Amino acid sequence: MKQKMWSLTIRIKKNDEVGGKRIQTLIMDCLKKAGVSGATVWTGVNGFGKRGKSTLHLEGVSVNMPLIIEVIDSEDKLEPLLHDLKLIVGDNGLVTIQETYIV
Repeated sequence: MKQKMWSLTIRIKKNDEVGGKRIQTLIMDCLKKAGVSGATVWTGVNGFGKRGKSTLHLEGVSVNMPLIIEVIDSEDKLEPLLHDLKLIVGDNGLVTIQETYIV
């Protein structure tokens, strides 16, 4: 039997900040406060987009890598967060939500 849930995905860069605070920290704090079931932050190896390249290589060290934050929970839990998450992310990334199924 499969269970209908929703998948929230946020794409940003590691060094993105708002008001002197890392966006990823603000997002994770928002998700914890809302009581979502859990969240995972994935680090991308390389990427590009509207704001240019997402990685800089310096002698084997990569900085400002792309990050993907993923949450799977009920629509009732995620829908109310969309406005606040979009305010945090602004033009720094993308916030997407889609229906998914747990098997």
